[in-house]
Amino acid sequence: MNSTIAEINIKNLVYNYNSIRRKTKSKVMAVVKADAYGHGMIECVKVLELQKNSPEYYGVALLQEAIELRSSRVTIKPILCFAPIDFNEFKYYKNIIPTITSEDQIEKLLKVKLNFKLKIHININTGMNRLGINFISAIENIKKLSKIKNIIIDGIYTHFATSDEKNKKFAQLQLSRFTKIVEELKNQKINFGLAHAANSGAVLDMPNSYFDMVRPGISLYGYYPSLETSESIKLKPVMSVKSKISHIMEIDKGETVGYGRLFKANHNTRIGTLPIGYADGLSRALSTKLRVIIGNSIAKQLGRISMDRISIEIPKSTKLHQDVILLGRKGN
Repeated sequence: MNSTIAEINIKNLVYNYNSIRRKTKSKVMAVVKADAYGHGMIECVKVLELQKNSPEYYGVALLQEAIELRSSRVTIKPILCFAPIDFNEFKYYKNIIPTITSEDQIEKLLKVKLNFKLKIHININTGMNRLGINFISAIENIKKLSKIKNIIIDGIYTHFATSDEKNKKFAQLQLSRFTKIVEELKNQKINFGLAHAANSGAVLDMPNSYFDMVRPGISLYGYYPSLETSESIKLKPVMSVKSKISHIMEIDKGETVGYGRLFKANHNTRIGTLPIGYADGLSRALSTKLRVIIGNSIAKQLGRISMDRISIEIPKSTKLHQDVILLGRKGN
């Protein structure tokens, strides 16, 4: 058995979720894309569903993720797929909400004979320039969609490009564009469902962007989206990565360690190896920069990170199979 594990602290996930909920006082779409940022989508949703005020929606990046989540039957809540609607996989949208991201998709919907009520969300491009209907023509296109038989506009949203930066000037410009669309739709009495815009950065720093619902992603899992956001919500990391010393050896002064001989010992050195490497997602760019916790001290990683193993400098007291923390904390 591999002695390297990713340990998920469910209590911290719940803590982060409830903290976000208390701050925003709005509906929450929990973003669980990319296997809940590597934390296990199905297990995380199971836990969130047990909360008294569980998320109203879940958000994923790909249709495949949405199908997996819906098939698991761990939630009956709406699942929004951020990817553009896929007309070749139309059958799945009976219980998964697709996103409309272009005028071409609207034209195709005009030609489709829908035999069921199709709920959609509309991505409005206010400046991210990745996906979405241009904000200038958004009202016209939302009107067009609202007149298509069996189409239900369940929500409209936009995505901020710089909400995680200290300078929020462009994010505020995007927000003003989106706000004008929301207000105009209300004035024209066009039903657009829920308006949502706030990603993790905006949840922390842009309370005027909360609208009807917020979309926390990385903040759910205990991380601030950048070093430039505030820490207006205390977050607790959900994941720890731990391993065990699998081999111990000693090298003499002048000997080297690993591929490329990046590390050369300037004294007799005791080395421990851990069964983790870049195949597990441990970037080679961290070679010689990585630090780990062993016992009550910090230990240096030595040499180049290889595919499935790294070396660390260990104290004399270290024993075989002793626990090592690569991501996480112990005491201070």
